[in-house]
Amino acid sequence: MLVEQRTYTFRPGQAATFLDAYMDGVCDLQTRVLGNMIGYFTTEIGPLNQTVHLWGYDSLDERTRRRKILGEAPEWQMFLAKVLPLIVTMETKILVPTAFSPIR
Repeated sequence: MLVEQRTYTFRPGQAATFLDAYMDGVCDLQTRVLGNMIGYFTTEIGPLNQTVHLWGYDSLDERTRRRKILGEAPEWQMFLAKVLPLIVTMETKILVPTAFSPIR
């Protein structure tokens, strides 16, 4: 298993607008298509105006396949048109669990 960590930094005050649009529009779609949501968070201390979400995959190929399906969904395209202006930066990391990690 590997974990994808996605961190989005929003214009000040826009994280809540993003989360409202996400919950109203595509939360169910993204969860259904990507599969294993490990967690979805907002920051309170440190860099502010961020969401951090973690997704589990069996392989990079599975991740690529699932993200392609999501990217082609019309609802996802409409969502992106609404929220991309709210985002300052996006960062993605692929995390590989160690042999002793509880998530393997």
